[in-house]
Amino acid sequence: MQEPGTIIAWNGRRAAASALPGRARIAPRARFRYNPGHEAGQRQGGTGMRIGYPCLNRAIGCSPSRTFRLASYSPARLAETVAANLDCLERILEFNRANGLLFFRVTSDLVPFASHPVCRFPWQEEFAPRFAALGRFIRRHGMRISMHPDQFTLINSPDEAIFRRSAAELEYHAAVLDLLGLDATARIQVHAGGAYGDKPAASARFCSRFALLGGAVRRRLTVENDDRLFTVADCLEISRRTGVPVLFDSFHHRLNSRGEGEAEALAMAAATWTRRLGPPMADYSSQKKGARPGSHAESIDLRHFARFVASAGNIDCDVMLEIKDKEKSALRARSYLARSGRL
Repeated sequence: MQEPGTIIAWNGRRAAASALPGRARIAPRARFRYNPGHEAGQRQGGTGMRIGYPCLNRAIGCSPSRTFRLASYSPARLAETVAANLDCLERILEFNRANGLLFFRVTSDLVPFASHPVCRFPWQEEFAPRFAALGRFIRRHGMRISMHPDQFTLINSPDEAIFRRSAAELEYHAAVLDLLGLDATARIQVHAGGAYGDKPAASARFCSRFALLGGAVRRRLTVENDDRLFTVADCLEISRRTGVPVLFDSFHHRLNSRGEGEAEALAMAAATWTRRLGPPMADYSSQKKGARPGSHAESIDLRHFARFVASAGNIDCDVMLEIKDKEKSALRARSYLARSGRL
């Protein structure tokens, strides 16, 4: 293992829609208890923070998100593209292991058009050995994986057709994580969706639609506070009604909250995670200077990040850096945590 912050260079969407299952019973579950009086070293969620970054690595010279136009679709084209995307994902995971970055968000574009009706190619069967090998690598090195469908995945849309497409997209994401052989700590994070002129009704619709999703999706789904509509408090209500954990987004919270401080909001979100689901997950970013509010920073401000870490107190969450320079900032954040004794 290299010293923290050392970069090692390496050379070298979606499942077909299926019928929605019937309504499922949602069982209650035990929750973490947040105790701000914990003794030092007895932290909630694990033995240290893991740092991650989303989807792409700018240092290795490949993309795991290669795609093509829908008009160019063919089984051969899809197989070629998926093979190249998996090759790149393998290189990213190797980079992350070598540099101690143990949290990673896999791109939703790993399998282009996987949830589109045009996709009839049996990509799950064809690439099962590749996924299994990647999953073994992930588990062997104590990594955590997440996925985040795009903004068009709307569980609470009043439009039934949009919900069906969203359910198919979520089934694809769950299939990727299942093919990797990962347990319930590998999560699919979504926003609650739109308000559609009546936020309480939209929140209730999310909860009722959750029960219609397939079991593979329900066991992995995680709801995240957003920067305009659904606050941490709103997501906590969804969690209370469905059992899904709440992923705390610190940047969104600063833009959209009910007045809770960062430490309080993070603690409330962390309390929705059980040991089976793994340590609480959090997204971190900061405001880009001179840009419109909500624009993510190009690189990490370590003083700002230090304040976020301090607000976490005894909570060892896994932190996804939503910062434009990806692995570069992740390496700097990891070095800071190493110096602070939080790894």
